[in-house]
Amino acid sequence: MFGLGVPEIIVIAIIILLIFGAKRLPIIGESLGKTVKEIRNAKKEISGIKKSEAKKEVGKSNESDVQPSEKDIVDTVQKKVTKQVTDKILGQVPGIKQVKQFKDKADKIKKIIS
Repeated sequence: MFGLGVPEIIVIAIIILLIFGAKRLPIIGESLGKTVKEIRNAKKEISGIKKSEAKKEVGKSNESDVQPSEKDIVDTVQKKVTKQVTDKILGQVPGIKQVKQFKDKADKIKKIIS
């Protein structure tokens, strides 16, 4: 486990207990558990999306006698997954959408000036 033995883990636990206190440790543990669960769910969702997208791409390539390379399929799937994850994050985090719109406007102004 990361090269840590029992004594090192005990020292880390004591330091955390001293820093946060006994009252806040259950709350921290609960939120850490929720975070890990959310990361696992996102990982499963993304891997499922990648597999389904890859199958769709392979199905399309079988229909049209042109065989795309594996790199093309991976790039296509990666772009779609990135877009879906970005859209999901934009919907969940308040303020991000406005920041992205502001950045897009700034980029347009940059292009006009250049």
